Parts: sequence; structure tokens; C-alpha cells
Amino acid sequence: MEISGLPVELWRLILSYLRLPDLGRCSLVCRAWYELILSLDNTRWRQLCLGCIECRHPNWPNQPDVEPQSWREAFKQHYVASKTWTKNAQDFESSNCFYLFRRKKDRHVLRVGQGCEFDTLRAALASAGVYDRIVLLPGVYEEQSEIILKVPVEIMGQGKLGDVALLVSIDQHCPTTRLCNVVFMPAWFTPVVYKTTSGHVQFDNCNFENGQLQIHAPGTCQVKFCTFNQSSVHFHSVALGVLENCEFTGSENASVTVEGIPSSERNWACKHLTTLAKSHCVLQASDPALCNVSKWGGWGGPPARNIRTCKIMVGGDQSNLHPASKTQLVLEKAGEKEAEVNGRLYPAKEGEAMTLETESSDSELSTSSENEDDDWSMYKLSYRAHGLSHMLSQVIHSRPQTSGLTALQKDLELKTLQQELQRDKEAQSLASSLQGCLIRKCLFRDGKGGVFVCSQGRAKLEGSVFRELTYAVRCIQNSKIIMLKNDIHHCKASGIFLRLAAGGLIADNNIHSNCEAGVDIRKGANPLILCNKIHSGLRSGIVVLGNGKGIIRSNQIYGNKEAGIYILYNGNPIVSGNHIFQGLAAGIAVNENGRGQIIENVIRENQWGGVDIRRGGDPVLRSNLICFGYSDGVVVGERGKGLIEGNTIYGNKGCGVWIMSSSLPHITNNRIGHNSIYGVAVFCRKDDAIDYLANQGGNENFNDEGEAASWENDLDSEDERFTSRRPISVALVESNSINHNGAAGLYVKSSEALNIIANAIHANHDSGVAVLQSSQLTRIANNSISCNSLGGVLIESEARVELRGNGIYDNSSHGITSKGDGVIVENDIVGNRGCGLQLLQTADMKVTKNRIQSFWDYGIVMLDQTKGLVQENLIFQGRSKKTILQQVSNAEDCIVQNNKLLTFKSKSDVAWTLENPPARPHIEGSTRGTSTATNSQKVTTMSTRIAARMDGGCRNNGSIFCSIL
Repeated sequence: MEISGLPVELWRLILSYLRLPDLGRCSLVCRAWYELILSLDNTRWRQLCLGCIECRHPNWPNQPDVEPQSWREAFKQHYVASKTWTKNAQDFESSNCFYLFRRKKDRHVLRVGQGCEFDTLRAALASAGVYDRIVLLPGVYEEQSEIILKVPVEIMGQGKLGDVALLVSIDQHCPTTRLCNVVFMPAWFTPVVYKTTSGHVQFDNCNFENGQLQIHAPGTCQVKFCTFNQSSVHFHSVALGVLENCEFTGSENASVTVEGIPSSERNWACKHLTTLAKSHCVLQASDPALCNVSKWGGWGGPPARNIRTCKIMVGGDQSNLHPASKTQLVLEKAGEKEAEVNGRLYPAKEGEAMTLETESSDSELSTSSENEDDDWSMYKLSYRAHGLSHMLSQVIHSRPQTSGLTALQKDLELKTLQQELQRDKEAQSLASSLQGCLIRKCLFRDGKGGVFVCSQGRAKLEGSVFRELTYAVRCIQNSKIIMLKNDIHHCKASGIFLRLAAGGLIADNNIHSNCEAGVDIRKGANPLILCNKIHSGLRSGIVVLGNGKGIIRSNQIYGNKEAGIYILYNGNPIVSGNHIFQGLAAGIAVNENGRGQIIENVIRENQWGGVDIRRGGDPVLRSNLICFGYSDGVVVGERGKGLIEGNTIYGNKGCGVWIMSSSLPHITNNRIGHNSIYGVAVFCRKDDAIDYLANQGGNENFNDEGEAASWENDLDSEDERFTSRRPISVALVESNSINHNGAAGLYVKSSEALNIIANAIHANHDSGVAVLQSSQLTRIANNSISCNSLGGVLIESEARVELRGNGIYDNSSHGITSKGDGVIVENDIVGNRGCGLQLLQTADMKVTKNRIQSFWDYGIVMLDQTKGLVQENLIFQGRSKKTILQQVSNAEDCIVQNNKLLTFKSKSDVAWTLENPPARPHIEGSTRGTSTATNSQKVTTMSTRIAARMDGGCRNNGSIFCSIL
């Protein structure tokens, strides 16, 4: 029959009355008929799917209001799945006979109920043959003793779900069976409503009330469109069991328990379940419902807070960057040099000079040419080719955009799950593995626990929703769990717990709004956590402690009330490639002997420190972008340690790096720029001020489920240290570029020794280095300190300082101002707008072998009661006609001798240069190094949150809310 004989609309109306077999026959006529049958998707196929008593809406229970992409395909998948229980004919000796018998249309149907041939289920089972169907009429059927199921049968309730109730306990001893459209309730003598120890059981569209379903190896099960109300499923060493489109509510313990390593003994159904499971893998599915799991602010909905994004620009020449750092990046191009005087390096021109080996008088100095003022730049000393000039070349050509959100060139884009799986074979193997229990598109709500995996159990969770539970997933005792595209939210404790060497893959989940941590890892657990959204938690996003490990990669962690990632008590994860932003506390906190490798993350716009390290915390913090925080970039608090290397710390409203002097960090090869207060600040006092209330601090409930607080006894004996780190005994700040910060580049008020080596400190809006207090020696060596808005180096009266081998150039005030004690040896102090070196009050300095030129003022000035030794310095005359050296101090201990003073003669043939040695600093090889630190003593007290008070603008003695947890 030609389709063109009638309008398509009439054909569709006619075909909508056909039964399923007739639709199948019509689709085989020709291609035109096949396409016509397919066009009935939203009409007849939808009616067939929803009219079947064996199934429910394809997206039930998570999104019953979202239609599938194809009703026909959904009906086909359910129809094929519903026949799994019949595929075991080859297991019988007379398999061909059973296969033919199964297909016969006159298969027996036994009816149970009032007026039927059987009054009880037990009587019907006694008369049933293989693959017979037992239909239960509406009513309640109660058995007083356990039923032993010996032959494969199908038990089906008639009418709507709820019309037929079974109060039974069934023990299956046959290879296969199926139960459909029945409500199960426990008998008076046991809570177990159904148990199988060897065969396969299939449940479709059933309810379980207050009972248990038990599956023991080598038994298997397939449960679909079922509701478990205050009921649970227990898997014991099962090779494979499937729970699909089920709802679990009101559980008093775990809704699903998976226990024991999957058995190597497999029954006939395993291969069919494996094929069925792989055909619906969420990683291959294109169903949009998988990307929008929950109406509770899940995949498709907006997050709890508005997210400000930071556009990622990829590209640019990074050939000059240090190979260890991918985030030492040049800011968005600004081809012009900076216009500000305090940020400009002037071109050097050599002038003529003559040497004078004896002290000169004012009259002798006045013999300079009258044309000197017109050509003053000719005798400006050149210093640009010093050992750190390559660092300055990367700073000087950068200018932030006026919006303050400069697009940084970076390759720190978040990777997708597909990209991660392509590059990580272990993750790919985990994602494709299928053992134990498969839970797909289920809903767990309003109960104590969701899924509990223990004793080397295996479970895989895909596309499910966990909400309003005490906890969603708990995995312990060498078990493994694979979680893909689940939604976990509003749990009363943490969302996911991993303990006791548990592992697995947690990928592409939406974990949010939980009362404790989104993911809690401890006691040797070592999961792989990839590409998740972990946000809006009432505590931390991820907690790693108690020798917990794990790889945390390519996640978005944002909007949590406490640290995005919190590492403590010997937690030692690898944290890389994550975006951690807009947290209400620190981005990452490493506390109480926590460790870890924190590499190539974007940590931005957090309320407190981007990274907070204290109380024995000893991480490796490398190649991260830490930017636009509302407080400090990195905080190293009391007894903090760690290697902080190759990071870009940019645009934070507090300090770039805030350090307490009792800490022992190694800070090297970082870019620290455009922060609102100091670039690097070191303070001696403890974090004074406010102990927050207990429920606000870092006293997270780490003692869950009866675990003893003295879990430290379970720590591994081996200490996996970073063998490439160089041991240090004094806090070390080396080889950093510290530029354009709102106050001093480096501010020191310390009670401990400090080494400041080979840094480029440039164009900061206060002094380059300010040492206000240093009861032990602060060593400042081989640094370039240039173009700062005030002086190059300021040393107050309570400071002990060694300045050696530095280049101090073109600062807007004095090169060095000192009121303290120490030595100033072999520095180049050139081109500063104030004096080259100014000694005030009771300064006691040994000043030797320096080269000094003050372009606008005296070379060296000694005032008040200064004392010390000034000898063997080479002092060049600047543009000023003032005396090169001014000595006002009357102290007997003030000795000035054997200095060489050079004055300018315009017609001389001798040009001034910094040579033998060339301009300082001199950097021989690489000063970059790695460090290690010894393990701190065991800490048993829980941490409390401490904050530092802000007193008096940017020149305070602490951080803006710098501390956490």
C-alpha cells in the first residue's frame, strides 16, 4: 500500500491503534513505512512506554518531567532489559527444548486470588512449570514460613502498583526468576523479603517496604523502576548487580551495602548484564538529562552564588619563563613602557669623568662645566645588564588593564573529563571497569546513608542523585568506588567519605550545599578526583587528613564557607589543574602537619588567603596562579613550612605573601605583583586577635561515626618526602620578582633570621625593602631593588641587617636609609633621587666596598649619633653639585677612611662604567633551588580559626583576615 494515498496525519492516526507486534511488522514493509513508524515517537510509542505496567517514565525518579530524546528507544531499551531473565536456556541440558518451550504462545498462566484456581502463592508455585507466569489478583498475600523458589517463574501483580502486596520471605534456589508490579513487605519472622545465593533475579516496578533484599555471590540481580521505603539492598561478594531508576527513601542505615571482593564465580546472567550496562554508559550517552540531574541547583541550574569568571587567554611567547613554572606569565600586552617615574628604567648614557684620589672640597667640585645641567644624563651610570635584568624585562613591559581583571596569558584552562581520560590510562581503566554493584539514575533521599562499600567491595554510581541524607557515599577497607555524573547535595555530614585505603574514581559530579566537606579523605584513602563541581558547602570543599592521599585534578571548587581544599594531619594529596575561587575563607589551607603537592591551579577571588599554611603544614606550592583575592595571596602562619615556587601571585587586596617569622618557608621564583599592600611581609608576632566562635573555626568534625580522635596512631610509618627539596634552616625568599605592589615590596618585622636572596624588587609604591624589626640577622644579598616610589632599602633602629651584593637603582628617595646595625658590603647604589646611603640616629653600620652614585643628593650622609666604619667605597658624583660625602655625626666611633670619590669633568675622555666587577647583582648559575624540611612533631589538638586585625591602613603588622582554620 502506498503511503502517498493518504495524508501522513491520517496514517499516524490509524497506526496509533496498532499493538506492538503490528507496529513491528509495519516497519518491515519498506523504508517509507519504517520512517512513518518512527514518526510516531511522541504519540504511539509514548503511549506504549507509559502504558506498560512493567516500567515507569524513562527519567523517573530524578526528572520525570523531562522527556527522553526518543520514546521508542526508551521503550526498546526497557523491553530488552525486561527479557534478561529468560536468557539462560543454554544453561540447561535440554537447552533447545527449553528455548522452544519458552517461546510457545500457550505458556501457562497461573492465577492466584479469590475465585481463582489458587488461593496462595505457595500453592501456585508448587504447580508451576519452568517459565510459567503467576498472576496475583489485587489483595494481600501473607505466608507464615519461608518460600523456597525452585523453578524459574515470573510473578506479576495485576492492576496498579500497590494493589498487590506480598508479606513473604522468598529464598531463590532456581537459576532465574522475575517479579513485577508487586509490593514487598517483610513477614513477621524475618526482615528479609527476598534472597538469592546463586541464581539471577529481576525486579521491575516493585515497592519494598521496611524490608531487605539480599544478593549473595554467585547470584546476580537486575532491579529497575523500584521504590525502597525504609528498605535496603545488600550485596555480598556479587560479581555484578544492577540497580537502575530506583528510589530509596527513609533508610535507617545505608540504602545499598556492597560488601566483599567481587566473586570470580559467575552465573549465566553476568555477561548479559555487562552487555546491557555498557550499552547505557553515561560517558557515551547524549541524553541531556544526564547533564541536568537535579532541580536542586544541579547541572543545569545556577550555582548558589553568582560566579565571576576570569577569561582564559592561551598563547604568547613563554620562552623566557622558568621551565619549572607555567604561571610565571607576562601580563596582557602593553607595548609601551610605564609612564610613571617610579616605574621607569632610564636609558643610560656614559659621560666624561676624572678621578680624584684625595678628598675634594666644595670649590673643587664647582669647577665642573657650566653645560653640565644641559647634558646631565651623559654621566648616568649604566646598570641594566646585571644578573637579574631578565626578570625586570618581563616586568617592565606589563601594565594591568584599568578594570583590574587583566586577562592573563595562561595554559591553566580546566580540562574536560574526556581530556583527562585520554591522558590518564588509569582513570580510563577505572571509568570503563564494571564490577560489583552498578547504580544508575537512582534517587537517594531523606535517610541516613546512601551507598556503603566495605571489605574490598566494588561499586559504580552513574547519573544518580543523593540529597537530604546524613551522608551520600561511604567507602572503606580497601574498597573501590567509581562515581560519574552524580548530584550530591544537602547532606547533613560530608557528601563522600573515603577511609582505610579506599580508592576509585570520582569524576564529573556536582557536589554542593553539604553541611560538612563535600569529599572527606583520610586513613590512607587514595581516590582519583577529576572534573567535579564542588561548591556552596557549609564547610570545606575537600578535606584530606590522617595520611589521606588522592589526586585532585581539574575540579571547580567554589563558594564554600571554609577552605576549598583543607589538608591537615599528614594528609598528602596531589592537587593540580583545579580552579578554586570565590570561597568565603581560604582557597587551600594546609595545617597541622599537612603536606601535599599543589601544582598549576588557579586560585582566585577568595575572601581570605589564597593558600594558608601553618602549624607544621609543609606543602609544595608550585606554578599556581593566585590572584584577585580579597585578602593575601599566600599566608605562611605559625610554624608553617613548604616550598612556594614558580607561582604568579597577582592583584590580591592584601599582601602577596604574608609570613610569620616562626615559620620556615622557601619562597622562590614567584611573580608577586600588583597586590594592594606588601609584596612579601614578614611579621614576628603571633596572629593576634580574634578567636572565632567554635562553629566558625577549623574544628571540623573529623571524629565521625565513632572514630577515635587519636587516629594519628594509624599513620603510615614511611614518610614520603620530596627528595628534590633542598634543606633550609632559615626562612628563604629568593629569585622572586616582586613588583608594583601597593606598599613596600618586602616588609620585615621579624624575631627570627631571614634570608632575602636574588630577588627583583621593582616599582613598588613604597620602599623596595623595609626592615622595621629584626632581632636576628636579616641577610639581603644579590637583589635588584629598583624604581620604587620611596627608598630602596629602609632599616629601622631595631634591625640587624647584612646588605651584600645588591643593585639598588633609581628609587624615588634614598638608596639605603639605616638606623640599625649591620654591614653594607659590595652593593651598587646608583641613580636614586635621594642620598645614596643615609645613616641616621644611632645607626652602627660597617659600609665597605660599595659603589655609590646619588644623582640628586649626597652619596653618603651620616647624621645624629651614627657610628661605624665607612671605608673603601667608590663614590661617583651625580647631577647635584653638593658634596659627595657629608659627615655630620660627631661620634668618636664613626670612622671614614680610604674612600674613592669621582667627580664629573665634561671634557674628560674617561667614561664612567660599572665594571670589574660589572653591575650588581651577580648571579652565578641558578640560585633557584628546592628545599625540604624535617617533619614537625605530632599535633593532637584540633585547629581553631584565627584572624589578624587590620590596624592603620596598609602599614599594619598583620594580614587582612589572612589566617584560616
